[in-house]
Amino acid sequence: MGGFSFFPCFGNRSSDDTTPDLDPVLLVSGIGGSILHSRSKTKKFGLETRVWVRILLADLEFKKKVWSVYNPKTGYTESLDEDTELLVPDDDYGLYAIDILDPSPVIKCLHVTDVYHFHAMIDMLVKCGYKKGTTLFGFGYDFRQSNRIDKSMEGLKAKLESAYKASGGRKVNIISHSMGGLLVSCFLSLHNDVFTKYVNRWICIACPFQGAPGCINDSLLTGLQFVDGFESYFFVSRWTMHQLLVACPSIYEMLANPDFNWKKQPQIQVWRKQSKNGETSAELESYGPVESINLFEEALRQNELDFDGKTVALPFNFAILKWASGTRDVLNNSKLPDGVSFYNIYGKSFETPYDVCYGSKTTPIEDLSEICHSLPEYSYVDGDGTVPSESAMADGFDAVERVGVPATHRQVLQDETVFQLIQKWLGLDQKVNKHSKTSRVADASSSMNVSM
Repeated sequence: MGGFSFFPCFGNRSSDDTTPDLDPVLLVSGIGGSILHSRSKTKKFGLETRVWVRILLADLEFKKKVWSVYNPKTGYTESLDEDTELLVPDDDYGLYAIDILDPSPVIKCLHVTDVYHFHAMIDMLVKCGYKKGTTLFGFGYDFRQSNRIDKSMEGLKAKLESAYKASGGRKVNIISHSMGGLLVSCFLSLHNDVFTKYVNRWICIACPFQGAPGCINDSLLTGLQFVDGFESYFFVSRWTMHQLLVACPSIYEMLANPDFNWKKQPQIQVWRKQSKNGETSAELESYGPVESINLFEEALRQNELDFDGKTVALPFNFAILKWASGTRDVLNNSKLPDGVSFYNIYGKSFETPYDVCYGSKTTPIEDLSEICHSLPEYSYVDGDGTVPSESAMADGFDAVERVGVPATHRQVLQDETVFQLIQKWLGLDQKVNKHSKTSRVADASSSMNVSM
């Protein structure tokens, strides 16, 4: 990501007298989009250490504090270090945790914008007259967990209530990004009465409503690299991330929905080594969303890690899969209440992984466990580079508008067109013009340069 300059929403204001009345906005992050701190369970006044996101010593701290196992009795993913609990800081009314994900001075000095998450959008909204703690709030959460887990649902409920009260009883406008849309959708399904009471509008950005087949399939098999280029040498490695994701319900909940009517069913393909009569050959095997479960089981059967001198088995987790199937039922039952307006922004015009292939005709896979130590070859569809447009568009709601924006999955959070849409849908132009003749909404042609 490169630097950016965006237009101010209003002209210069010398006093609060020109600030328009605004309904509160709540920003909800996606997977990997919240700062996580670790804290000792036994030390009463133990210090909190940021373990996600951090650039320096990232891999070491991640292994010590974030590596986890799933507890089927509770439904929660828990840190392997039994004395460690992970929590999301709520500083700055929840905005700190979703703003700059590594806010250390050296990262700010180097301006490593890969970790600048909601930063540009927060700045834009503040320039538009929103005030932190009164009309602007953030909600970060432990993204390892299920999107319907009680702690996240109760946390979102409390945040909506506090935003409603702080603004003087005004209904809340939610802006969610990526997996945050699934979390909001789960809340809508499970707590429809609360949603109806507190929510006015929901603007959903780049949400994998029907899954993100290419990226999620490969995440379960080989891991995920959140940061590319030179910075990746200082970040959590692909393999280290893989060992966490295998134990995360949130990942299983973003597998391709097998009941969705895809234009073409997403597939995992494997070039397999075949031996017959002393001769070897390569055969291409294909697995759809349902058949892929058997592939995950075989490929991850021997997956394990070493932690504190002990070997921990991390196979494909069928208890998590069962939970994720229940989450899909919850998502399918989400109904938008009367009086709540829904808007959908999805990314387009970028090659987005869809089918994933391992091995090749000349170097086929013999044992499926070899997949976990190989690199994928993708076939692509249109999307934001992470979520296919087909999935992001298929929200199942009666949307006021659905708009495709040519931006990548993270770039969309600092995109000029997205900001203009948000200002339009929040009714900022009408509110500003009604409130003050000197205030104005910037022209759509105002400059904002974004590079990725």
